[in-house]
Amino acid sequence: MAFAEHEVLIRRDAMAVYTFLVDGLNLPQWRDGIRSIGLAAGAVGTKGAVYQQTLAGRSGRPVAGDFEITQARPGAEIQFQVIAGPARPSGGYYLSTEAEGTRVRFALEFQPKGLKGLLKTMIQRTLKAEVAQLERLKHVLELQPAA
Repeated sequence: MAFAEHEVLIRRDAMAVYTFLVDGLNLPQWRDGIRSIGLAAGAVGTKGAVYQQTLAGRSGRPVAGDFEITQARPGAEIQFQVIAGPARPSGGYYLSTEAEGTRVRFALEFQPKGLKGLLKTMIQRTLKAEVAQLERLKHVLELQPAA
């Protein structure tokens, strides 16, 4: 199994951070490689919502990366599962309130099957790069005016 996590302290309240994160349509504002994203089923930001996502794959080719929100606890936690594409990791955002703002932990895990198991080092590197983008989320949210 490959696993990676990263955390940041964002100087915003937990509900502001949660509201931004739970809406998958905000992902292109802070994550690289998203070519397009749209709500395919369910209501924005709710458990069961499915987002159809196209990512930039190897050599710039488009790759499906559709995901479903599997858990949504306002102000505290968002979990998701990738349901389309060559890799189908699961992950989540975990929020906790601190005096200075909200601590956000982004975790991803992937259980490679078959020949993908031979690519564990590359998969691990990819997961680490994905969760490290949380630094960009911090920058984006802290530049927005506080509510």
